[in-house]
Order: sequence, then structure tokens, then C-alpha cells
Amino acid sequence: MPLRKHRQHFRVYGNCFTAIAAVDWLHELLRYNSNFGPDVTRQQTIQLLKKFLKNHVIEDVKGRWGSEDLEDNSHLYRFASTSPLKPIPYRPPVSGPASVKKSFSMKEKEGFFKCRTSKKPGKETTVSIENVDPSKQDMETEPVIEVVQARALTEEDIQDVWRGITLTHLQKTLGLTALEDVLDPRHINSQNIVYNMTNVNKHGVVTLEDKTDDLPHWVLSAMKCLANWPKYDSNQPSYPGFERDVFKTVSDYFYSLPQPLLTFEYYELFVNILGLLQPQLERVAIEALQLCTLLLPPASRRKLQLLMRMISRMSQNVDMPRLHDAIGTRTLMVHTFSRCVLGCEEEVDLDELLATRLVSFLMDHHQEILQVPVYLQNAVRDHLVYLRKVQITYPGSGGVEAPMPIYSFCRQISTEEFEEQKLSVSQAAIADLLESLVKDKNMSVKDKKKKLKQFQRQYTDIYARRFPTTASEAQLFEDKPKIKPPMLISMKKPKAFGIRN
Repeated sequence: MPLRKHRQHFRVYGNCFTAIAAVDWLHELLRYNSNFGPDVTRQQTIQLLKKFLKNHVIEDVKGRWGSEDLEDNSHLYRFASTSPLKPIPYRPPVSGPASVKKSFSMKEKEGFFKCRTSKKPGKETTVSIENVDPSKQDMETEPVIEVVQARALTEEDIQDVWRGITLTHLQKTLGLTALEDVLDPRHINSQNIVYNMTNVNKHGVVTLEDKTDDLPHWVLSAMKCLANWPKYDSNQPSYPGFERDVFKTVSDYFYSLPQPLLTFEYYELFVNILGLLQPQLERVAIEALQLCTLLLPPASRRKLQLLMRMISRMSQNVDMPRLHDAIGTRTLMVHTFSRCVLGCEEEVDLDELLATRLVSFLMDHHQEILQVPVYLQNAVRDHLVYLRKVQITYPGSGGVEAPMPIYSFCRQISTEEFEEQKLSVSQAAIADLLESLVKDKNMSVKDKKKKLKQFQRQYTDIYARRFPTTASEAQLFEDKPKIKPPMLISMKKPKAFGIRN
């Protein structure tokens, strides 16, 4: 620490320094020290200087010490004439094995900032700082500074961090007190989350190292043909109805899979999100689906990404020939692949309705839902940096450590409020589902009656509020737009008007 003369209150003090200069000098020293590193803050440096002042390593120019009254200002200090620090002796270079030299330097590091207080009857308290092995200190030893060395993180530790932060964000997004109601913890594989976040190509699609579970080459070729229609390989055959045969090939493959792409294990989780598919909650639903699809096996997530990209392009392609004589391309895509995306092991009456609604939402927002969430990457990276960081703790000051990543949560509500909100939101979403079913103009009358009967059996109260009487239900199918008869053009010869008329 450089010392020089300073003038204060018309007096000159020699061999002293200002608090600002001490903080600057010591902060720079600690940042390049292997025990601390570049993450040491200026406030941590001030805390260390306060301990030096309290233990009479330094004192102010008027000889006062014993407190922690030191701030980052121009107050003058000097080294105590009776400093408890022992001077570091000169040690000649040690010859011998490198392990001996390393062991010696580690002992110095362990005992560099250790102090010991001892009290004896009838004598004042004395404070001493010694380079001693902490294991040999007595019970009255109290460290001024405790340096917790960072431990090396294993692959299992990193996977646990990914799992914990992902589930924390998911629980916060869904507004649940616990995820166990909609998700079995035994089904969560941390390796799937890490793989889906880190093994992607430039388009955000998962790349598989093991190609056994990947799409067969002929299915991938057929999907590219439909997605880029009519720009397909000229070597492929071209005949009337060729595009329908290719589409049937793709749909037959996805129907042959042993389970839907969202898997049976996560059926309840994805169905629970259907309370969120409302215009005012669109962003929440996108974020929830983003996190839920990260739980999928990498092969299932890759197939879902490629399927959504294909059917989205096909539904927007004006050059795509009609693949069905009665319904449009988008409706055909939704009804064809809904059971391939979401399904339950046990058949449910409204299973198809729920699946079609989810697939329709995925088609519209698949680019956002199936991309890697950057905010989750940043949260995990910050937490891993925190775990790898050297921590400095000061006893009696509450500890000054590297800041822990902070996650904000929604305001906690009572169980009664939660159940009331859950009921109201879910009923509103189901009512919207009924309304969309009623207003669907592409559905035939026979199919609409069948779906309405299924809905009435499942949700009797909501159906009764929409159709309180049988007359109101019958009116739905009776009200048809009246077509005015065409005006008949009279072919009668107009009467001629003479002078008399």
C-alpha cells in the first residue's frame, strides 16, 4: 500500500493513506488474487478494510480503532504501530518435488486471513492473527474471513439445475401451488431437458445423435415434398392425385407410432394448459407450452417440430391442390394429425375436441413454442456461474457473498381463491370451446350434432346455460339463410303508347 503525506484540517500527516486509495488498491489486489478472482466487489473490499480497522491492523491518523467505522471517503488512515499482523518472512526458493511446493503454498492460503481471540482472567483481550492450520485452532477461534472455495460441478449437478429451474418457471407460469397435481415427478427426465436445449441446429430443430428413433428417410422426403409444394424433386413421379398419395403416406406413418408425440405421460399436463388458450392469456399459453415441450424425449420433440412446420406451410400454401373434396386444407390438417399429437391411454369422449384445439394453436404459434427459450438459458447460466464462484463470508455482518439469482413469483393466494379462479377460468374456456363448436361452418350437421351430444354428456351445466330449452337447441339447425327467389324477367311485349293514350 503506497504511503505519503496528506494535509487535513490545516495539519500534515505523514506515512498515511485515504480510505478511497485503500479501497482502490486492495480491490485491485483481490481481483487478481487466485483465492478471490475478478468477481470481488468494491463493497466486499470495504468490509475487509472494516475488519482490519476493528482488529487494529490499521487505525485512523488520530489513533482510533476497534470499530468498523470506515467508509469509501477521503478520511485518513495509517498502519498501526503495534499491528497484530506478523511480517511475512522471506523464504528462499524451495527445491524439491512440485507436490511439496504446492502443499506449502496451500497452507499459506488457508491461514492467510485467520484470526484468534483469547481471554485470560485479569488481563485485557488480545487479538492475534497467525498463519496456523485451522484444524489445530482451539474452540475459541473465530475467523474474520471465511473463503468458501468453489467445487467442481458434476454432470448430475448441472442436470439438476436445469430440472429445478425449468420446473420452477413452469409452476410459476401455470399458477399452481404444486406440479404434482398435473405431473408425475417420476416421468421427468433431466437429460431430455438438457438435450432439447443444447442439441439444436440453426433453425432450432433438435438434432439426434442416435438415428434409430429419427424419421425414416422416405417419410422425411415426403414431408419436404408437401412443405415445399410445388417445388419438389423433379425425379419424383408426377401424376394426378400424386400429392394425395404422399399425404396419405405421411399420415399413415404418424398413426403407426406407438404413442402420440406429446406422450401419454404428459397428457394431463397439456390438457391443463387448455384453460389458457384464450386471447388475453395467449402469451402465458405460449410460454407454458414452450416449457412443457422441453420435457419430451428428443425424438418426439423433433418429430413434433417437423410435423408442425409441414402442416403450417401446407395450410398457408395457395398453390397446394385440394387434398379433400369436402373440407379445406387447414381443417384437414387439424383433424388428421390431432390424434397423432395428443391422446390418452383411455379413450375420452372429448379427447378429439381437446386435441384439435391444441393442434390448431400449435400450428399458429409453432415457431415461438418450439424454439429454445433464451430466458431459461440465461437463468441456468447465471445459476451455474453462482455455484462455481468463490464465496466470501464475514461473520457478524450477515455474510457478503456472490448474489443468488432471484426469481419472482406471483402473489400467493388462499386455497379458496385458487379453487374459485380455477373453476371460473376452466368453465370460461370450456364455454368458448362450445361456442367455437356451434359456429364452425365447415362441420357437417351430422358431425355437429354428434359433437354436441358428447359435450352435453360431459358438461351438462355449461350446455344447459347455452341451450336452456330444446327449442333453442333446435333453432341452431333450423336457422338457415333464406335465399330470395331469382327475379323473373318478363318477356311480355311492352304496351305501345299512342296519341290517344
